[in-house]
Amino acid sequence: MDAAYWEELCPGGLRFLYGNGQFPPGLDSFVLSSMPRLKPGLRVCDLGCGTGFLSILLLQRQRELTVTGLDIQPEAVRLARLAAAGNGLQDRLTFRREDLRETDLPAGSFDLAVCNPPYFPPSSGPLPKGESRRTARTEETCTLEDVCRAAARLLRWGGSLCLVHKPERLTDLLCALRENGLEPKRLRLVCARPEKAPSLLLLEARRGGRPGLQAEPPLILENPDGSPTAELDRIYFREEAPL
Repeated sequence: MDAAYWEELCPGGLRFLYGNGQFPPGLDSFVLSSMPRLKPGLRVCDLGCGTGFLSILLLQRQRELTVTGLDIQPEAVRLARLAAAGNGLQDRLTFRREDLRETDLPAGSFDLAVCNPPYFPPSSGPLPKGESRRTARTEETCTLEDVCRAAARLLRWGGSLCLVHKPERLTDLLCALRENGLEPKRLRLVCARPEKAPSLLLLEARRGGRPGLQAEPPLILENPDGSPTAELDRIYFREEAPL
């Protein structure tokens, strides 16, 4: 087993656990956690949850959620379960070692699905070292179509899928969503500065939604002097007291 480390999301906030062999928590999970419109009582599924970092971010933002995480990697799920127990969240946060393509969770049992999916096809360039990092980064075991198909099955009618991806895969993403009955509804680009090309995109799709995509103002990460914007500080819990 890899060495594992605890860190707090913010002073007095929830803690997360990650191992040396796992893909490290990063900007994409933080900005994705800001995309869903969270409200008490939502049933959430975290597809490809890894060590549970995104799930914990969501619960830091809205404690009255019930979150179920799925991941195929046994070590990642072990760490995720330890994180749930370490935060005293076993009643709201559960993790299952399952392939999202074959899960036996009941169809239509979730209000919201979230996913920080692998970004690149295996043939797109050099593969990351280590099986866990390859699984998290490349579509070796889970494609974009797999994610959309699983989300469409697990979401109730009118439920939403929120995910983060690379701008160059936008066409692939929109096609995969529509092919699985998930209508793209909100799109937000993530840019370092207003004059910079986007580095990430955030997208919400709705199961059974009507056509009509709203392009939201971009999420800007840096001020002209290179300091974080006020919105990025809020996303990183730098300006808010923990729940």
